[in-house]
Amino acid sequence: MQNEKTKRLTLTAMMIAIATVIAFICGLIPFLNFPFGGGITIASMLPIIIIAYMYGTKWGIFTGFCYSIIQMMLGHSTIAGLFMPNSDSYMMISYALLVCFIDYILAYTALGLGGIFRNRIKNKALSLCVGSIVALTVCYLMHVLSGFLFYGVWAEWFFTDVMPSIGESILATFSGKMLALIYSFIYNGCYMIPEIIITAVATLIIARIPYIKKTDFVVLKK
Repeated sequence: MQNEKTKRLTLTAMMIAIATVIAFICGLIPFLNFPFGGGITIASMLPIIIIAYMYGTKWGIFTGFCYSIIQMMLGHSTIAGLFMPNSDSYMMISYALLVCFIDYILAYTALGLGGIFRNRIKNKALSLCVGSIVALTVCYLMHVLSGFLFYGVWAEWFFTDVMPSIGESILATFSGKMLALIYSFIYNGCYMIPEIIITAVATLIIARIPYIKKTDFVVLKK
């Protein structure tokens, strides 16, 4: 049992490291990243979802939480701007803390939901795929919530200068909080929806690797 726990810790650390490296490398590629935060990371969150599938939701949530802390460290320059009065992204301390909590802690901890269909769907590939879609969708909704609450002021600029093709009709129809919500859904969806699709496809490929396909993962108890 001790060997299994050691193996679990080692594999979890390795998967967090792989996820971090993929996210870091993708963060260096300009066309994958958005000017006001967020970007496509080409299935960087899949290793966390695999851990959640292998060892259960509780361990997956713990792993996702650890990953969220690392993501905050990687995004230290962006986060620091929230607390610096001379920064364009400066906010009240309470708001800045809430952004960190929603955009990082809640969003990435939600990846621990990646294994919730393991015992509900018999097909391993399908259960991993559906779990990844659910986990990343919750992550997406956390980003939407943060964008709605704290970045809605950018909605008019976004629909006027960035997406004028659809912006005119949206601005003519919506305003206030509804406009902020639509903006957040669209802005965050521009990178999270491709991320969800890429990750879902990647799970189907990973699950069909002979070693993974034959492995009967065991959820460890205390």
